[in-house]
Amino acid sequence: MRVKRGIHRHRRVKALHKLTKGYKGMRRSTVKKAKEAVIKAGQNAYRDRKLKKRDFRSLWTIRLNGALRSMGLNYSRFIPALAKAKITLDRKSLSEIAIHHPEIFKQIVKESGLGN
Repeated sequence: MRVKRGIHRHRRVKALHKLTKGYKGMRRSTVKKAKEAVIKAGQNAYRDRKLKKRDFRSLWTIRLNGALRSMGLNYSRFIPALAKAKITLDRKSLSEIAIHHPEIFKQIVKESGLGN
């Protein structure tokens, strides 16, 4: 007796098509190309989750340096001064404060021992 697997194959292909929604051409419609596209998308997503953290830290550093340059200081002197003053704010918090609350940021700079 032969094995009929039409319903199982249909379900599997349907799930694959759900994952490839929004893809162009054969990457959406053909099973073989769709599978390749989904695998590659997964690899890119995994890699970029790691890169995202690096990109944001870089952004915060650039923002802090910009805010400090307007005060006549620079990032490379500011971070060690913070550590010396035992101020334990991370770069994300510091960049948010620098953007949204410049007066408070000036006080933090003053507390670090670099401000006027």
